[in-house]
Amino acid sequence: MKLVTFVQNQSNHLGIIINDLVYPLNVLDSRIPNSLLELLQGGDELLAMVREVEQSLIAGKSQVSGTSYQELYNSLLAPITNPTSCRDGYAFRQHVASARRNRGVPMIPEFDSYPIFYFTNHNAIQGPGEISCMPDHFQKLDFELEVAIVVGKKGRNIKAAEADNYIAGYMIMNDMSARTLQMEEMLLNLGPAKGKDFSTVIGPVFVTPDELSSYLVNAKENHIGNAYNLSMKCWVNDVLVSEGNMADMDWTFAEILERCAYGVDIFPGDVIGSGTVGTGCFLELNGTGLLNDKGYKTQWLQPNDVVKMEITGLGTLINTIKKETTDFSILALKKKSLSN
Repeated sequence: MKLVTFVQNQSNHLGIIINDLVYPLNVLDSRIPNSLLELLQGGDELLAMVREVEQSLIAGKSQVSGTSYQELYNSLLAPITNPTSCRDGYAFRQHVASARRNRGVPMIPEFDSYPIFYFTNHNAIQGPGEISCMPDHFQKLDFELEVAIVVGKKGRNIKAAEADNYIAGYMIMNDMSARTLQMEEMLLNLGPAKGKDFSTVIGPVFVTPDELSSYLVNAKENHIGNAYNLSMKCWVNDVLVSEGNMADMDWTFAEILERCAYGVDIFPGDVIGSGTVGTGCFLELNGTGLLNDKGYKTQWLQPNDVVKMEITGLGTLINTIKKETTDFSILALKKKSLSN
């Protein structure tokens, strides 16, 4: 299934995509909720209803008219507008190794020992459209090209060999990053906090695993779980700046889920990002450029920039960066050091 959430007549609707047409599920079957979170929380019974609707549409048995996906794009929200939590992983070795090399520090061996993640602001989820940023965010404002999963059922102490069964679907994710705020805070070994909490963009489509079965490949050596050969690309103002592949994930989502669920419950509606693909942000690209050429012109996101991300099978996510009209700055609120 491919599901979207869209606004129509000032209300949110959950829709299914069939042959590039979007059909409102609640109109097709009033028992189906207008929220992806409620659908997942309803378990197998509700998902079976959606599957029945899907098959009816494919067979041409429904009298309900669909709307062109492209026509509806500007009305799309994040597929899951209110996730129960949002974590982000660190799964691509290329990105980690390049970023550390660019800072002049060796690759950290712990990366290959266990997957890690952090919690970000699940109340700052956005979909396609405008991303509103404060002035301080524009101090080295960055995108991060990622894949995200949505958890489909409750679990605890899940083993990696079973964890793919807990994945309800996949989406594109842009982990927006204010690098000056991020780096300043992390000097205190805590964060990234304010460097990340203002916007996490997901969507535009929620895609169930069966839709991606033809892209399945083996996980990397000594790793467990499903891996997918999905091309990942990002353009800024129509210039291709980033290109990678989901198959390059060193830690699989199954392994990340195993760690997430150790000693705690995971819930339907939890969102978990992969972490940045290699070359998937300006921080890495700028660092590599400067390492090879001291005259390299660095680049960061600017007001009115258009960020377009595309991942095979998951669609295209387009956002325009906007600047808030204010001079309020938390960077300006720093106290003088008492140690002087």
